[in-house]
Amino acid sequence: MSLRTILSSTAVLGAMGIGYGMWTVISPGDDRRKEMIKNLPESNPLRMEETRQRNAMVMQVLKEAAETSDNLARGPPK
Repeated sequence: MSLRTILSSTAVLGAMGIGYGMWTVISPGDDRRKEMIKNLPESNPLRMEETRQRNAMVMQVLKEAAETSDNLARGPPK
C-alpha cells in the first residue's frame, strides 16, 4: 500500500467518524422522540378526520376536473 492510499483511507474514516459523532449529538433521545411523536398533528383523532375529509374533497374536485372536456385553466366555462 502506498502512503497516499493510507492517508486517503484515514481521511475518509475520520470524516465518517466526525459525521457519526455529530449525528449522535444532534439526534434526539428516546424521551424527546416520544414527546415529539405525541405532539404530531396526526396523533389527534379530530385533526386526522379533518385531514381525511379535506383530502376526499380535493380528490373529488380533481376527479371532476379530469372528467370535463373544458379547459379550466383559461377561465370559467362559457
